Amino acid sequence: MKYYEVKCELKPFSQEAADLLSAALSEIGFEAFSQTDDGLTAYIQQSEWDEDAMRRAVQDFFLPGVSISYSCAEAPDEDWNQVWEEEGFQPVVIGDEVVVHDVKHTDVPPAPYDILISPRLAFGTGSHETTRLILRTLAHLDVEGCRVIDAGTGTGILSIMAVKRGAAHVFAYDIDEWSVENTRDNLLLNHIYNNVVEVQSGDSSVLEGREPANLLLANINRNILLADLPRFAKAVRKGGRMILSGFYLADVPVLVDAAAQYGFSLRETKNEEQWAMLLFEADALGRRDV
Repeated sequence: MKYYEVKCELKPFSQEAADLLSAALSEIGFEAFSQTDDGLTAYIQQSEWDEDAMRRAVQDFFLPGVSISYSCAEAPDEDWNQVWEEEGFQPVVIGDEVVVHDVKHTDVPPAPYDILISPRLAFGTGSHETTRLILRTLAHLDVEGCRVIDAGTGTGILSIMAVKRGAAHVFAYDIDEWSVENTRDNLLLNHIYNNVVEVQSGDSSVLEGREPANLLLANINRNILLADLPRFAKAVRKGGRMILSGFYLADVPVLVDAAAQYGFSLRETKNEEQWAMLLFEADALGRRDV
């Protein structure tokens, strides 16, 4: 799989600007990000690269007073995330309930839910606000014996948490084959096997014809969520729940309105800084019996 490496310089640099830029780039196909002293290095499959979309993302950047310059080059054939894999990441502690860590660090505080992640990809470690929002919610949500869908699984971190909370079965999928393999590796690290979590490569079309779930989790950008809602509605049973994240507080109204059209009633809203998470319930107008 061939990638482009896009180096972005932010003037002036701030963490908020870096977070907003990574979110904007994820909406046009970028898969992974590495923060630098003055910006981001972002990676995208060559088949997904769109120069015009990149220019628009930079020109339409909505944080006032920030200018962005970028350069694009072919990523080396060797693992472009090698440094990340070798160095790992510091343990991520989420409240008093969850700790996410790799095998390289021993300074791991105890927590009721301990999740082990092999850092093949520089995201999905619990460091991002949207991942933390969902993990905190799962820590208190009753999923005992549930069938769960993990849409856009990434590293499999949400699937792992769902199983640790008592889910009977999880179906996880991701459009990126690398994420699918990373998820399978991380499941084994946490002693979770394919009779409990089924992992498949593909987009939301893989949901068609499957047994409906009690809970669907999707930590994806706004545009993909809006496009996938019709399939999500068919994939969640009546009375089931759906957790969406991966978007900003400003995006909440449009997602709530769109979900309502497919029979989802909003039950809870959470946010961390500008990032938001929504918990829905599928009512009688949602998924119909088949």
